[in-house]
Amino acid sequence: MTTSTALPSLARVSRTRAGVELKEFFRQRESVVFTLLFPVILLLGLGAVLDYDLGSGVDFPQYFMAGVIAAGIVGASLQNLAIHIAGERSDGTLKALAGSPMPKTAYFVGKVAQVVAVTLATIGILLLVGVLVFGIDLPSGADWLTFAWVTLLGAAACTLLGIAVSSLARNSRSASATVTPIALVLEFISGVFMPFDQVPGWLQDVAAVFPVKWLAQGLRAVFLPDSLAAREPAGSWELGTVAIVLGTWCVVGLFLCVATFRWQDRGSR
Repeated sequence: MTTSTALPSLARVSRTRAGVELKEFFRQRESVVFTLLFPVILLLGLGAVLDYDLGSGVDFPQYFMAGVIAAGIVGASLQNLAIHIAGERSDGTLKALAGSPMPKTAYFVGKVAQVVAVTLATIGILLLVGVLVFGIDLPSGADWLTFAWVTLLGAAACTLLGIAVSSLARNSRSASATVTPIALVLEFISGVFMPFDQVPGWLQDVAAVFPVKWLAQGLRAVFLPDSLAAREPAGSWELGTVAIVLGTWCVVGLFLCVATFRWQDRGSR
């Protein structure tokens, strides 16, 4: 008589996979330094050099806080995720996981858990440094709720986009060279590193197609006074449009993931 062994539940496997993803991330010093500390270095460097007034009593570090948090979210989701998935595809990890009894859903749950943990850690460090070094004014009241949903939708959209973008890299060696320029270009044209009204108009139009611009704009609504909303292209924060565009990108990103995700490199068997 053969006794069958019941497989662990999806929830249990997902928890285990999430733990594996977090351990692997924090064991890779390069990833930790670049993903967690690079936004902090940006804040300290640009905040110290470009300490000027933008009007309404807002200095550059206060203005830049929204942008550098957006950069941290993009780094933790789109950039870091795409590079790591491409590496795991290239070294055969994804192929091995696909052939194992592990539900494929657990793999993606683990990646999402990693993004959430790294995003929260990045935001926490940036807020702490911003307050202690530059005296950044933190959100208050309902702004915290706006901060939460903008971060959640933005991270979700960038995570799905990162999974899809991972398929553009031919192998692990080309992953960083393929993904990093995409992330940096999106950040530059989205007003992450400079006031958005200083970005050329045609680039503003290009940026409006992608989620990073709307993520940064939603975060500006949290950290800046309403008087500075006049400097936005529409003359307001457009939080309703922010929610619609980021939500739409979640749907588009999910479609792209389903259409493009591969468990092994092109040409491999």
